Amino acid sequence: MNIRRLTSIFLLLVSALVFQISAGAQIEPVGDGGPGPVKAQHLTAELVSLAPAIAPGGTLQVGLVLTLEEHWHVYWINAGDSGDPPKITWTLPAGITAGPMQFPIPTRLPLGPLMDFGYEDSVAFPVQLTAAKNLKPGPIHLDAKVNWLVCREVCIPGKAHLGLNLTVAPGASAAAKPVGALGEALGLIPKPLPPEMKLTVLGGKSDFVFTITTGNRELDVEFYPFDQEQIANAAEQDVEPLPAGARLRVKRAPELTKLPAQIHGVIRLSETQAYDVTAPVTPGEVAPASGSAKNPGATSGITTLTAIGLAFLGGIILNLMPCVFPVLFLKGLALVQSSGEERSRLRSHGLVYTLGILVSFWIIVAVLLGLRAGGSQAGWGFQLQSPTFIAVLAAGLFFFALSLAGQFDLGLSLTSVGGGLAQKQGYAGSFFTGVLATVVATPCTAPLMGAAIGFALAQPAWTTFAVFTALGLGLATPYLLLSFQPAWTRILPRPGAWMEILKQLTAIPLFGTVIWLAWVYGSLYSSGSTGSGSLGVDHLTHLLWCFLALALAGWVLGRWPARWSSAIAAVLIAVIGLAIPLYQPKDTTLTWQPYSQQALDQARAAGHPVFIDFTAAWCLSCQVNERVVLKSAEVQHQFSANKVTLLRADWTQYDPEITKQLASINRSGVPTYVIYPASPTASADVLPELLTKDIVLTALEKDTKQ
Repeated sequence: MNIRRLTSIFLLLVSALVFQISAGAQIEPVGDGGPGPVKAQHLTAELVSLAPAIAPGGTLQVGLVLTLEEHWHVYWINAGDSGDPPKITWTLPAGITAGPMQFPIPTRLPLGPLMDFGYEDSVAFPVQLTAAKNLKPGPIHLDAKVNWLVCREVCIPGKAHLGLNLTVAPGASAAAKPVGALGEALGLIPKPLPPEMKLTVLGGKSDFVFTITTGNRELDVEFYPFDQEQIANAAEQDVEPLPAGARLRVKRAPELTKLPAQIHGVIRLSETQAYDVTAPVTPGEVAPASGSAKNPGATSGITTLTAIGLAFLGGIILNLMPCVFPVLFLKGLALVQSSGEERSRLRSHGLVYTLGILVSFWIIVAVLLGLRAGGSQAGWGFQLQSPTFIAVLAAGLFFFALSLAGQFDLGLSLTSVGGGLAQKQGYAGSFFTGVLATVVATPCTAPLMGAAIGFALAQPAWTTFAVFTALGLGLATPYLLLSFQPAWTRILPRPGAWMEILKQLTAIPLFGTVIWLAWVYGSLYSSGSTGSGSLGVDHLTHLLWCFLALALAGWVLGRWPARWSSAIAAVLIAVIGLAIPLYQPKDTTLTWQPYSQQALDQARAAGHPVFIDFTAAWCLSCQVNERVVLKSAEVQHQFSANKVTLLRADWTQYDPEITKQLASINRSGVPTYVIYPASPTASADVLPELLTKDIVLTALEKDTKQ
């Protein structure tokens, strides 16, 4: 479970209880259309201009300025997971026309498992006025009706009637240097991408990968789509700085089942630099690199030569791994026993052994590149976007760690596959010993290898081959040196009790990796892209049950070792355990009916309790309450057990019937939750704006008994 998301939701609930913010809707506009600022709930609105006059045939920048109370925000043109942008309806004198309202660079506004796009503190929305050439000089008045949605933990619609007095004067011109909030906003309007900059977009199964070339190394890049349901708004946007730009990985929205032909949005490079871009989307995959700016342990700045060097050193260190070292040691003893042979023949054996390793690595990298060319994300890390893969990987590492810790002896099954070939005499034996060393080394990742492999898999094919070749040469180097100098075998430590201790210590980082994978697994189900927080806890519990089954399978293998019967029993137990997290139950959430007075009256006449959810798509608290509380298994069960009629009053668009119903219970906005007991004569029970499971369950228990 993602602890940060849980903390965010908890703080959301606590802050709402502390501040007791009313979720009222500002139905009647404030202001009389005169000039000057107008104070509304949680913000001040005003129309401003860059100059007091406009010339006939000229233009003038005016704008809407919203100054917000601390921690409150308004929205960008695409509000994100919830919300609605401000809107202006003009009443203008003849000869004056207004262009569209422009939106400055937005910021990301997280709340619980959701993400909005918008503005805090203050923001100005520029609008360009154009005067007709035949416009007569004199005073004019601009009249505007403005709508907005201002949010914190709750959302409040607002309206204002604003005005601005100007003068039509021949020869009038705007200020040489725009100043004030409007002038600042004009500098923050995203511009078209300059010709010297380039942008390409690859669309994969789960990501968009933007590669932007600016001529400079970019460290902080974000993408904001103009269209909704393009990206997973709450997901991290992963930046990989490049020497002349950056590569940005953005998770696709779950609703986006088909790649769009093009994508339109804003690429933000800094707080003051952003570009309005439209780019075709080319189907394809790019393996995630370990050097992204938001990736812990990042290796941004790694070069091809550095990666080759790290891979070579990592290959050398691989020889010290418990599974690889015995192979090297036994081949070293074989060199000692054959020291009477000609030096040239011993060197040939070393070269053939090296060839066996290199051929094995080349086969591995060819398979990875083939998968990548076929549209699969081939590489270490991309699989972590798949809950199924994470469950299988975590289970496998947990089972292997149990063996290393000493619960049972898993045995080098892979070693036994190649053991017979490795024991062959002559060059065939040396070649397949190299193959065997590669096979038993593949589960291991030595220090320095991770950065090199992550870099290699995101590069062209020749770079990938070069890095993996260096890794293979590093693995082969110790034996190759011994074959040239057999006397050096004296420095090899002899196998003994220290190797068993080392094996058991190796289990500790494996168990740590399993804990991290379990956290990732739960996070995938608790994120905004795949589900709610409670769903993440449920799936994490299923994975823990799988671990328990694997521990039981390991006990069977340790209690009755080297028996077919115990092996078969252990396999069956492991399969049953693995099926627990892999089983995906169907969505059993109950169906909500659209609210109407008729539906409410019919349900009450039939003797059913009624739960009404007054909600709106732009209401962030409504979405959090729905995902965390109303869709929870406990609440859904009580709805079903008590045969509660569920009505959803959607106030996304103003609805006078819903407004009237809210007024009847002394409420004027959303979120609002009402329970009507089964008895037609019982009064309505209005719940708090911010829900918890206990609040809903307690109210249901009380009201369904009436």
